[in-house]
Amino acid sequence: MTGAATPLVLVAEDEPAIATLIRYNLERAGFRVLVVTDGAQALRVAAEQPPNAILLDWMLPVMSGIEVCRQLRLSHATRDVPVLMVTARGEESDRVQGLDTGADDYLTKPFSPAELLARIKAVLRRTQGSTASADRLAFADVLMDLTTHTVTRAGHDIRLGPTEFRLLRHFLHNPEAVFTREDLLASVWGGSVHVEIRTVDVHIRRLRKAMNAAGGTDLIRTVRSAGYALTARGDEAGQGVFGDA
Repeated sequence: MTGAATPLVLVAEDEPAIATLIRYNLERAGFRVLVVTDGAQALRVAAEQPPNAILLDWMLPVMSGIEVCRQLRLSHATRDVPVLMVTARGEESDRVQGLDTGADDYLTKPFSPAELLARIKAVLRRTQGSTASADRLAFADVLMDLTTHTVTRAGHDIRLGPTEFRLLRHFLHNPEAVFTREDLLASVWGGSVHVEIRTVDVHIRRLRKAMNAAGGTDLIRTVRSAGYALTARGDEAGQGVFGDA
């Protein structure tokens, strides 16, 4: 990777030894790297020079990684930048909290350089490698503009993270079709073996929350013992075989 097309990764990590290790491995793999050591600095640098991906430690000084991620998703300049949360907190509830806040993936310390590179390359493929055959997609009262990367429902703006945007785009390309979580992992996440299957449920829940913020029928249907579908018939029961999604 060389020249202007070389992806830039912003690394927010306050432990010098870990930051040095990450920088070394990313630069060796051909990435450009910026390292910051606190949450406020991460927000400032990301706004000034939006990176292609952000590697964000959970426990940062000044401002936590969770709060940084939340604010990144509120900013027009950084809301579509993929965020890989890095933390020593490995409990499922912590992973869910990180994903709920807007992270696209989650990496638990200690991790190997090979896994780090695989995760970074995976989120970049998912956000940069997709194309669309039409400028707009529509279903019911939902309109997605692929040129401006915006979504509206009944005229109201819907704020979506990059993963929720890709998930909704997949549903809009295939309305009424039922997809298992495995189907969605393959189509939306590119079949990455590094993404846990429960991640799908987290992003479905986030997509539902955003789409239903202004009211209206829940268009994301949980089909019991089958999967998920975009349908005007609404959900069967608000939650189905996949639990709280």
